[in-house]
Amino acid sequence: MLSGLLIVLLPLIVGYLIRVRSTSLQQLINRAVSGSVYLILLFMGISLAGLENLASQLSRLGSNALLLFGITTAFNLAALWWLSHRVALKAGNSPVVKDAPTSKLAAMQGSLLLLAVVAGGVITGLLFGPWLGEALFTTADFMAEWVLYALLVLIGCQLRNSGMPLRQILLNRLGLAIAVTLAVSSLLAGLAAAPLLSLSWNEGLAMASGFGWYSLSAILIGDQLGPLMGGVAFFNDLTRELLAFILIPLVIHRHTALAIGYGGATSMDFTLPVIQQHGGVACVPVAVVSGFILSLLSPPLILFFLSLSA
Repeated sequence: MLSGLLIVLLPLIVGYLIRVRSTSLQQLINRAVSGSVYLILLFMGISLAGLENLASQLSRLGSNALLLFGITTAFNLAALWWLSHRVALKAGNSPVVKDAPTSKLAAMQGSLLLLAVVAGGVITGLLFGPWLGEALFTTADFMAEWVLYALLVLIGCQLRNSGMPLRQILLNRLGLAIAVTLAVSSLLAGLAAAPLLSLSWNEGLAMASGFGWYSLSAILIGDQLGPLMGGVAFFNDLTRELLAFILIPLVIHRHTALAIGYGGATSMDFTLPVIQQHGGVACVPVAVVSGFILSLLSPPLILFFLSLSA
């Protein structure tokens, strides 16, 4: 039962053991991670095109993703609102951050690009599926699995060389509190959503363990539960990020912990410029620590919960 967990978790551990001191090599690893994510999401889109009764399946995907997103958001916002009334950090004024997005649309471009890649995969599958038959979808699943292993090695390497010492993480109590609050409330939401999505309790927990890391959650869940549930995980976590871009400027001065925490794992990268621009430099270390902890927790939790399936 745990063999699948070990097979997928092992590359992550191997990557974490690799120390990279060269800045140019680190940049190459970052580009390779981005490229791998795009490639796997393209394969996921092709696999979605191979589903029988595609139109009804996509309708089910959308309704399930909306249901999971609504429940998770309600649990997250309630828990983070409670936490924000018990922390002292207040957002302050900050100059415009270099290279920060100048509009919500600019901030969302990365998310929308990933969405376009999945759509491109579906279109590719629909165009070439009738010619190549089942071989196209089988090849897409096979390639996605092996690119996934390479991606996990690269992600482990990224986490090891992120410049975030364990001591610094543990000493930032607010970042830790935000991460724990977001994680616990998300898992409770997963348990609540599981019966509504016709999932077992452990599958519901796995679906909720992406914490906003839409690319990885879609890949890991799609590999175990199929492209349909992988798509649900993708759109659930992607919608979180899109809402975070809108929510952060509106609430960060009144509910700082809520604004930082709702972005989940993305608060250390994609939503960080928006947090810094609207919340000030005091929010940055808290956001980075919170996002780092959630990024570190997400892959093992997803894999562990999925491994509990019979």
